[in-house]
Amino acid sequence: MKKILIPLLAATVWWQVNAAESTWLTDLPKAQAQAKAENKIVLLDFTGSDWCGWCIKFKKGVLDTPEFKAYAAKNVVLVELDFPRKKAQPDSLKKANDELSKRFKADGFPTLVVLNKDGKEIGRQEGYAEGGPAAFIAKLEKFKGRK
Repeated sequence: MKKILIPLLAATVWWQVNAAESTWLTDLPKAQAQAKAENKIVLLDFTGSDWCGWCIKFKKGVLDTPEFKAYAAKNVVLVELDFPRKKAQPDSLKKANDELSKRFKADGFPTLVVLNKDGKEIGRQEGYAEGGPAAFIAKLEKFKGRK
């Protein structure tokens, strides 16, 4: 019985951890369509994922936490707009990210822009903010009220 129970328990834990993983899109039109269909907000994360210290700190301390992932799964369509220095990206993605950076006036990193389900900007955070996932979730909830 133990031989069956332990692997079954391990598989259940693995499934729960992976189910909580956030899915980050890179295509804003696709994200907006998903947000509209699911009645969610869109979070654009303008980041320098492999060189921006504040971006890395915010990702680790907020975006990668179980608390934020659980919130995002129910409320947010996530879009990463990355400007790496070391990681390779397709030219089409670089071009799309540059255009969105200009459109949303994302001049520094990290810049987080929140859109309602119709694509209207309802809030933003420029730079790193203290407070961890609870503070950021509270900010997103405040932005959601601006729909």
